[in-house]
Amino acid sequence: MSEKKKKPWSGRFRGATDTLVEEFTASVHFDKRLYRYDIEGSLAHVRMLARQKIIAKKDEKLIVSGLKEILKDIEKGYLVFRPEDEDIHMAIEKALIERIGEAGGKLHTGRSRNDQVSLDVRLYLRDELRQIGEMVAHVKTALAGLAGAEEKTILPGYTHMQKAQPVLLPHYLLAYWEMLDRDEQRLGECHERVNVMPLGSAALAGTSLPIDREYTARLLGFPRVSRNSMDAVSDRDFIAEFVFAASLLMMHLSRFCEDLIIWSTDEFRFVEFSDAFTTGSSIMPQKKNPDVAELIRGKTGRVYGNLVALLTMMKSLPMTYNRDLQEDKEPLFDTVDTLKGCLRIFREMLGNLKFNRDRMWESASTGFSTATDVVEYLVRKGVPFREAHAVVGRLVLHCIDKDKDMDDLTLEEFRKFHRRFGKDVYTCLGVEHAVNSKRSPGGTARELVLKRLKDIAEGKI
Repeated sequence: MSEKKKKPWSGRFRGATDTLVEEFTASVHFDKRLYRYDIEGSLAHVRMLARQKIIAKKDEKLIVSGLKEILKDIEKGYLVFRPEDEDIHMAIEKALIERIGEAGGKLHTGRSRNDQVSLDVRLYLRDELRQIGEMVAHVKTALAGLAGAEEKTILPGYTHMQKAQPVLLPHYLLAYWEMLDRDEQRLGECHERVNVMPLGSAALAGTSLPIDREYTARLLGFPRVSRNSMDAVSDRDFIAEFVFAASLLMMHLSRFCEDLIIWSTDEFRFVEFSDAFTTGSSIMPQKKNPDVAELIRGKTGRVYGNLVALLTMMKSLPMTYNRDLQEDKEPLFDTVDTLKGCLRIFREMLGNLKFNRDRMWESASTGFSTATDVVEYLVRKGVPFREAHAVVGRLVLHCIDKDKDMDDLTLEEFRKFHRRFGKDVYTCLGVEHAVNSKRSPGGTARELVLKRLKDIAEGKI
């Protein structure tokens, strides 16, 4: 085997690796984005090795200096990665040995690529979780701000895509705030499980060398180390958990976008997207398409696919490390990129929505949306709920047959359906009264919604 083709692990081999195998097994073309974390982990590792007198101080200095030079060269684009480098770990080690000689071969002492890659991914995801958590918090702030600006706006609420009851638009917006708040909590909980230091587990069994894992963990800012070396090198639960949390978050964005897309149609006309967040048709000049919202909705399926890919990859793996695990990174990287891109543009899109308040009010006032309030009116008069429900159902049917709304009915007509109806029935027919009467905790009454906005602003969440 020529020196050019020689691999760091080639001692047991007589022949060279086939070029097709190098290309097929290489991951450096996508895992190179881990370079900063790989070098960060290596710097901590080599300092620990020197502190434990496993390697000499002079070798530590050479390795640290070499790694810092490599970091600068990668960031300047001077270092070119090739398929034969296999992965980012081997590429950096190879570059280090080429620069500082024999001392570079001591860097990998007491570790394996198995625990090294787990460390790199945890360092990477730890950073990304912090950034994504901040982005979710910014979207929550934007939602609360929009809710405050629309504090008097009323729209029809829907179940089964049929008009149900009138609600405040800020109540609707704060429903998504609550969803995103849960998302933020989930990301924080995921961060806790990511924030575990696996380095020192080596290939699967640990090492006989006198390493100090706690010291390495302190250098890297990990509050604890993994407790089982076999679990540490084979565990990708933390990646699957993140992608699951991302899937839920994307689902929430998608649901909001679905409503906005429907609301922007001519049939609804509840909202208008800014020109800056829409596109036109190549053939129909009148079109204004909600492409940003549609793409967020579409990209949700992409993240779901990443979750399924990860779970499928993991479901039958024998202990411990298997090369299948190389397939964890592309779904992870794609999920991070997709999620961040969607959160960024979603926030901007929110700030450029124009709600048609008059149209929402008009729609909320039709379709017998206050029928439940008439039922509760009768309940307050002592009528059993089921009886009241049946009475109002017949009343609605009568209005449909006569092409009337309930507020068009005379008191005599009301009393034909039940003697308990009085003049005060007309009060409960108005949408504003209907909204503000919903004072049960968590309801849509304006006083409750304003209180919730105040609590959010004061951090009482």
